[in-house]
Amino acid sequence: MNKTLRKISQGFTAVCMGALAASLLTACGGRPDPNKNVIIIENQDQRTVNLFSPMEKTDPNAENAARNAADTTIAMAEEKLGVTVAYRTYTAEDYKDKTYDEVSLDRVRNNMDDIYLLNPDTILILGSEGALMDLSELDCAKNLRDVVKTANTVDGKLVGIPQEVVAYGLFINKDLFDKYQLQLPETPEDFLECCRVFKENGIETPIGANRWWLETFVFAQAYADLYNGGNTDAEIAALNSGEAKYSDYMRPGFEFLKKLIDYGYIDAKKAYVSEAIEGESPDFLAGKTPIVMAYWGAANTETAYGNPDFNLQVIGFPSSRGQMPVITMTGFAVSAGAEHAEDALLTLDVVLSDEALQAYAEINRVISPSKNVEVECIPALKPLNDKIDENVFVLGSNANMKMEQWGNTCLIVRELLNGATVDECMAAFDRLQEESLNEQ
Repeated sequence: MNKTLRKISQGFTAVCMGALAASLLTACGGRPDPNKNVIIIENQDQRTVNLFSPMEKTDPNAENAARNAADTTIAMAEEKLGVTVAYRTYTAEDYKDKTYDEVSLDRVRNNMDDIYLLNPDTILILGSEGALMDLSELDCAKNLRDVVKTANTVDGKLVGIPQEVVAYGLFINKDLFDKYQLQLPETPEDFLECCRVFKENGIETPIGANRWWLETFVFAQAYADLYNGGNTDAEIAALNSGEAKYSDYMRPGFEFLKKLIDYGYIDAKKAYVSEAIEGESPDFLAGKTPIVMAYWGAANTETAYGNPDFNLQVIGFPSSRGQMPVITMTGFAVSAGAEHAEDALLTLDVVLSDEALQAYAEINRVISPSKNVEVECIPALKPLNDKIDENVFVLGSNANMKMEQWGNTCLIVRELLNGATVDECMAAFDRLQEESLNEQ
């Protein structure tokens, strides 16, 4: 794995797996720390399936709804199939050793486990290497939303399936918008005007930001037409061949972020060093900052934004097509060289069945990957949910794209926060695209 991918794995683990594992790992900061020993919990039953994931299962007293939801689906498979799922659990203690993604890459390549919970960038790498099994023939795959298949298909093979779809949106203090008679923004121009009004009325920093999630603004503007204009496959093919440039798509979003920084609507220095939620949460909950960005589940838990003292609304990011949710997802995968391949596939077919996903979604109150599973969302999430139900969204991660998206964009946004020009950021995308073309 080259240096670019090594950096991507570190950054992406912090954001995508972090959104899911913020609850899975009972930490609200948004990422599994890179280094604690792998804890192996084995069972010597004849039929054993080994699962490697970041999900803590060693503290029986930990209150964790997401962990309980995952355990519920695993228990369904164990009861139905008579197998034992042995958790091989990555936990985190410090930052001196390997990241979760680096460990996952090594374990899959060496066929050390059967089932893995993987980030999209890792799915892309391993899928391209032929290291993951095709899951498209599983019964559960027939019920998947098209977006899930699109995001997890590599070289024509469905190599990952998630238990939930992670949607990012703008978390809005509606009371402050009402106070200054502002409509919820639809376009980048609307958003800039709202920030101008807040700034002129004494709100020093209208947008609370962190070092991981500002790329959501970029994706909404970069890919609004690509994913909603009816020509998705052809546009992605042009990007993969080099006929089209990622930098041409990304430039408007980066120019928009540069304006937000230059006008003082974002504190770039603070955002550059702030972890997800930790940096912006106090001011947002105190009513000092009217806008932050976060993932769907942050509105469902009292440890994040689920119990504010104001009218919370979660909407999509501003784009040329209006409010635009940004979607990403982790995925369960099976090693191509899995020792217990048949039982692993049978286990996933139960864990990812509509029955199991319904139970998972009801416990976690999340968006299901199955088109047949619906859970009523809280009122604050309805604007975002309505857009997704209308199939209006962009993907922040897509294994069909030969150049990894979320991790790369996150790192380049951080360069912008650190003083890089938009042109320098676009040059970075061009270099990454050239690297991806050379590797094909």
